[in-house]
Amino acid sequence: MDDDNKMSYFCLGLGLGVAVGVLFAPKSGVETRQLLRSKADEGVDYVKRRSDDLRETAAEALDRGKQTVSRHRDNLAAAVDAGKQAYREAVNNPVTD
Repeated sequence: MDDDNKMSYFCLGLGLGVAVGVLFAPKSGVETRQLLRSKADEGVDYVKRRSDDLRETAAEALDRGKQTVSRHRDNLAAAVDAGKQAYREAVNNPVTD
């Protein structure tokens, strides 16, 4: 399941839970508001944790990508240098039959 879908279902469930809770609240208005506030704070904390996790995952993927590009660049530079060296050797030491 996609992270976006999980977040959507979480928000939908949170909203429905709040709506049902307000309609059938066995508590006083003050208690219900406190409960809603605490649940909203939990939701905010969850979103912050998820965004931090996603940011960290994106940073790790970016670092891996940079390392891969660097490794390929180094391999390409080594291949070009080897080709230049082979050309110099072929020009300086011609094969005569």
